[in-house]
Amino acid sequence: MSTVIPDTAVPADAVSTPDSPQARMRAAKEAARETARLTSDGKAAALHAIADALTAATADIIDANSRDLARGAQQGIGDALLDRLRLDEKRVAALATAVREVAALPDPVGRVVGGHRLPNGVALEQVRVPFGVVGAIYEARPNVTVDIAALALRSGNAAVLRGGSAAKESNTVLVRVMRDALAGAGVSPEAIQTVDDFGRDGATAMMHARGLIDVLVPRGSAGLIETVVTESTVPVIETGAGIVHIVLDESAPLDWARDIVVNAKVQRPSVCNAVETVLVLRAAAQRVVPEVASALADRGVTIHGDDAIRALVPAALPAGEEDWATEHLSLDLSMRVVDDLDAALAHIRQYSTGHTESIISTDALRIERFLAEVDSAVVMANASTRFTDGAEFGFGAEVGISTQKLHARGPMGLTELTSTKWLARGSGQTRG
Repeated sequence: MSTVIPDTAVPADAVSTPDSPQARMRAAKEAARETARLTSDGKAAALHAIADALTAATADIIDANSRDLARGAQQGIGDALLDRLRLDEKRVAALATAVREVAALPDPVGRVVGGHRLPNGVALEQVRVPFGVVGAIYEARPNVTVDIAALALRSGNAAVLRGGSAAKESNTVLVRVMRDALAGAGVSPEAIQTVDDFGRDGATAMMHARGLIDVLVPRGSAGLIETVVTESTVPVIETGAGIVHIVLDESAPLDWARDIVVNAKVQRPSVCNAVETVLVLRAAAQRVVPEVASALADRGVTIHGDDAIRALVPAALPAGEEDWATEHLSLDLSMRVVDDLDAALAHIRQYSTGHTESIISTDALRIERFLAEVDSAVVMANASTRFTDGAEFGFGAEVGISTQKLHARGPMGLTELTSTKWLARGSGQTRG
């Protein structure tokens, strides 16, 4: 966790205007002192106020979102982003429900992680504490505006948000509704800030706000994430693109293979935990590929296959090197026949983004080898990759899915928005 640095650490001209990204981040930093002191019940009450306010403002939210959708369609941002951008009555209700679920989660702040007593009698205790200010840079995801704010508040943090131009109308309303709800609950509305109206300058300011933002989470395209990781002077929790794999073993039950692959691709193809590549062991190809491909075709999926796949699925498009390295985010799926499990593991090592991989098999030894050797944030056996999700993991909502190995990995919830500090209680001891 970053320490608070003196005001002089930020150039004076950076805060010369009465309203600037730095001014808002300073307001969040000040508000974080208040949110850190809130009781668990106080934080929960604030979140319930936000959930009620979102429900009451459903019509306004959908109206603002419709303007974002119309502009996005006119600009041709693509079906995947339009799907992520869309808010309807059901999705707004789901946002409110997620906030209430976050409110019901155990408060991580103050939780004792460990401790012991030194031989001289000094008692040491390691406890969880908020980071302070959590920043998020993301695109075309208005749900993230609510999820990050709710998780930040429940973990005693303030939030600074940059949601991108595609969702600007939606995010403006969402932030206003949440800030008004906080004020009504007796909590400083400065605990939720947006820098969207400063455009890219707002994002740049966040990336360079060391001492004002304690941790920064990027969510979005590979390009956005790479920019934040490489340009930021603020500590970053890296989330990653999802080139997600499913391996069909020769022992895979046909119904499991079919149902899991279809669900992982079709249930919501525009998200990062949707499967993008299916690897079929050669010994299983004749048995499983026609059935799986037929079920996918029935749901409108276009298969991009290697020569072995195209021999079994004549309608498949030819797949090349670029297909194995592509996150389609659409009803497109790359499919390849590999000689054995060794070849499947080698393919995953080469092309995976470290998000989620799954194997369909009834061979216990192969399953355990796959679970042990695959180096991704989430590794599964006989389950759809769509389960890699904070809500599905019981977090209520998620900050993102971390594909890095430091601090947090996989779906991030409340605990991942806290750090720890050591408390020492003595009775006059001095060090000799």
